[in-house]
Amino acid sequence: MCELRNNINESIPEAQEALEKWEQAQSLYERVMATWSLVRLIGIYLLVEKIQQDDLLLSPGVCPGCKGRLESKGKKPRSVRTFLGNIQWKRKVYRCPQKCSVGQIAPSDQHLQIHPGQKSCRSIKEFACMLAISLPYELSSTLLGLLTGVQVCPQTIWNWVQEAGKLAMLRLEAELDNINQEEAWKRPLCEDLKTQLLTIGGDGVMVPMRPEAGSPKGKTVWREVKVGLVAWLKKQTSKTGKHYLRPIQREVVAVLGDIEQFKPRLWLAALNQGILKAKRAVWLSDGGRGFWGVYSEYIASYATGILDFYHVAQNLCKGAKAWLDGRTNKAKDWFAKNRRLLRQGQSQQVLDEIQRVIALDELPEPTREIMITLYNYLDKHIEHIDYKRFKKLGFPLGSGIIESTCKWLIQQRFKGVGMRWSEEGFNHLLHLRLAWVNDTYFSLFDEEEK
Repeated sequence: MCELRNNINESIPEAQEALEKWEQAQSLYERVMATWSLVRLIGIYLLVEKIQQDDLLLSPGVCPGCKGRLESKGKKPRSVRTFLGNIQWKRKVYRCPQKCSVGQIAPSDQHLQIHPGQKSCRSIKEFACMLAISLPYELSSTLLGLLTGVQVCPQTIWNWVQEAGKLAMLRLEAELDNINQEEAWKRPLCEDLKTQLLTIGGDGVMVPMRPEAGSPKGKTVWREVKVGLVAWLKKQTSKTGKHYLRPIQREVVAVLGDIEQFKPRLWLAALNQGILKAKRAVWLSDGGRGFWGVYSEYIASYATGILDFYHVAQNLCKGAKAWLDGRTNKAKDWFAKNRRLLRQGQSQQVLDEIQRVIALDELPEPTREIMITLYNYLDKHIEHIDYKRFKKLGFPLGSGIIESTCKWLIQQRFKGVGMRWSEEGFNHLLHLRLAWVNDTYFSLFDEEEK
């Protein structure tokens, strides 16, 4: 311990206070936090030492303008915020003696791939944006300070999110423009996926938006975000012996826009995941006409369409309440019977029963309209409600997987108390969240390395 103290005091004088706190810490929490502070200071020291050692070996090169020899201007300080904290060092700086308009040249900066005006390292941007993906900007700023010792204001984190999110949007637009030229979906399907089930679905979720850009004032405008999921599901067995389907690979899409904007995004994800080569594929959705239009136009040739069973049951329940009063035993029995018939693949019997109710002379007209709507709904999807066959084939009957995606992708981050979003701010953060989910997040920061 004495040797450690002497080495730190001699090499890193500013770490003395941190070392004293580390030695005096009693509880596990105090020791963890003190250790983390000390480790960061030691890390900064080692990092600066390495940067300065490399700087001694770097050649100044030649002037980019006249190609002449550069003139030394001595060493000048540089400071950059990093994941370890704020680091400061001195490095050699050169200028052209012919006064070419190239400014100061620091070989160390070029070697470290940092720009002349850069104040933050890629690592701190990545981590700050990672926090903002799940947490409000103010809380992200606070946690960033606690974990790294670097104070970055919420507005700066917001700016970083906008920058990375905008890049994600531009990349997606480029992929959509070249959707017919891409080679990714022409590659052979991974062996692990050939026997698995590809599931595709779409759903919508409302988000609170500002009525006017640039102003938080005014009444909240609710707009729908359309969310799509393309996932490979594998059959698993729980410890209790119950079988269930678990996602092993997925791609998520979302758009704050109409169904026409949603269609190519979902189709691109389906192509990326290998729909053209999938041996078993299903489409799962509730009765929204727009989403079933996506199925008809893009997916129907490759996948079996399944109308969410639980959504159908809800509509049956509405019919029972309208006809027999949902609180009566007769209504409960009628609902249970027809729900069971649907599950057993007897959809035509259910349609016949609804038609019989519609034909009753004493049926009130509002109730008749509800039952007609229910009949048309089931009749339109007659091919998509053969639940006995679907169950036998090992297909899921409910669209819970896509509904769950809507919750953790949209609701958890964008529907907090008092939250209202501008279209630009929402879209950039949304695409950053999508990049994280789809494993393209870190590539968004590669531009700074070029």
